[in-house]
Amino acid sequence: MGELIPIERIENRIYLIRGQKVIIDCDLAELYKVTTKRLNEQVKRNMSRFPADFMFQLTAEEFINLRGQLYSANLRSQFATSKHGGRRYFPFVFTEQGIAMLSSVLNSERAIQVNILIMRAFVKLRQLLSTHKDLARKVEELEKKYSKHEIEISAVFKLLKKLMEPKPEAPRKRIGFIVRTKDKGRG
Repeated sequence: MGELIPIERIENRIYLIRGQKVIIDCDLAELYKVTTKRLNEQVKRNMSRFPADFMFQLTAEEFINLRGQLYSANLRSQFATSKHGGRRYFPFVFTEQGIAMLSSVLNSERAIQVNILIMRAFVKLRQLLSTHKDLARKVEELEKKYSKHEIEISAVFKLLKKLMEPKPEAPRKRIGFIVRTKDKGRG
């Protein structure tokens, strides 16, 4: 099976909202090649399959913050609200479990194939986050380990600097002889 969608394209559509990695309904609809309206209709017909930890609707604040993150004019137009089309409600977002459930309610071969790619993208992101956490933990351990020795290292550097300072010169004794002249007034 050749990839339908590059995995990077999917990764770029995953957002962190309420501490969960989610994808917006309109992005999912585009990936599945259905309208957002159709996707949400299918979800509403099967609401028992989508508890709050699978899908939730954005609040006004979340929606504004999300719009600030979106750069594509195409995506912005999907969020436009007007009398002649566009959204009249805040978008739904789906967690990884909700997306897995979508393939069963959309019931198409494309939905199944796209879901496989989306699951792989989520796994890849988890692996990257795990790697970064491990690296951050190791750096923290090194910091702790060497901060204990900081005082000793600082003392060594002070001593080295002191040893490198030029020693103050002692006053020199004059070498030679002193010539005394006879006092001219004596005679």
